Amino acid sequence: MNYKQMTAPCGLDCFNCILYLANENQEMRTMISEKWGIPLDRAVCKGCRNEGGKCPILPMPCSLYPCAEKKGIAFCYDCPDFPCDHLHPYADQAANVPHNIKVFNLCLIKKMGLEPWARDKAKSVKDVYFSGKWKL
Repeated sequence: MNYKQMTAPCGLDCFNCILYLANENQEMRTMISEKWGIPLDRAVCKGCRNEGGKCPILPMPCSLYPCAEKKGIAFCYDCPDFPCDHLHPYADQAANVPHNIKVFNLCLIKKMGLEPWARDKAKSVKDVYFSGKWKL
């Protein structure tokens, strides 16, 4: 697995995304198609970098991907403006999409390195985000 290619500049782990996993799972693809109301052939994704920053279930284009591409950076933490409003967390759709974990993932990638984060931490970050209990 090429983790750099399969991790979005914003720090989202495409290799753990249901849209990416649906490439090899017809049942998952059908569920995505029905849940999001999109054609079955669009209920998959090859990863942010391979799709030019376009996600088939999002109603709007990503503003972050073209910014990173224009600046020639692999990850947003390499940008002198990090963190910026492209990474701002929002309550809207927070229960459905993992976009609010971007800054946390980017900090972990910078601290741990891409490969260790991808192998040992990325999935647990997403699991905690969607099903963990809030702690202080």
